[in-house]
Amino acid sequence: MLTVYGEGRGFRVVWLLEEMGLPYKLRSVDLLKGVENDPEFLAINPGGFIPALVDGDTVMVVKDLKIKGSSSVVKVGTKVKNIRLVGGDHDIDCKIPGIGQVGLKSGFVKKVAD
Repeated sequence: MLTVYGEGRGFRVVWLLEEMGLPYKLRSVDLLKGVENDPEFLAINPGGFIPALVDGDTVMVVKDLKIKGSSSVVKVGTKVKNIRLVGGDHDIDCKIPGIGQVGLKSGFVKKVAD
C-alpha cells in the first residue's frame, strides 16, 4: 500500500490514486506547524518537500530526455520502477529497460503507482 505524506500538492497524488482506485494511506503533515516538527516525514524527506519520493517508488518521465554521451532518448511516459534516491547532480539512480543504468533528476519525473 502506498503512503502519501502531506497536504497541498500532496492531494494531487491522492486525487490520482482515487481516480485509479488504488489503495493508499494518507499521512498528514501540518504545514502550519512546519514539517520540521514531523520526524517520520523528515526521515524520508529531509528537505521537507511535498509530496515525497521514497526508495523503491515507481516514477514516470514527464519530458523526453536525451542520454548524455548516447543517441538514446528516454521518452515521456516511460515508467521507471524501483528507483533509488542518491545525492549529487542526478538524485535518482535507476535502470531503464532498453537503455540500462542511468541517473535522473527528480524534476523530470513524477511519482506514479506501480
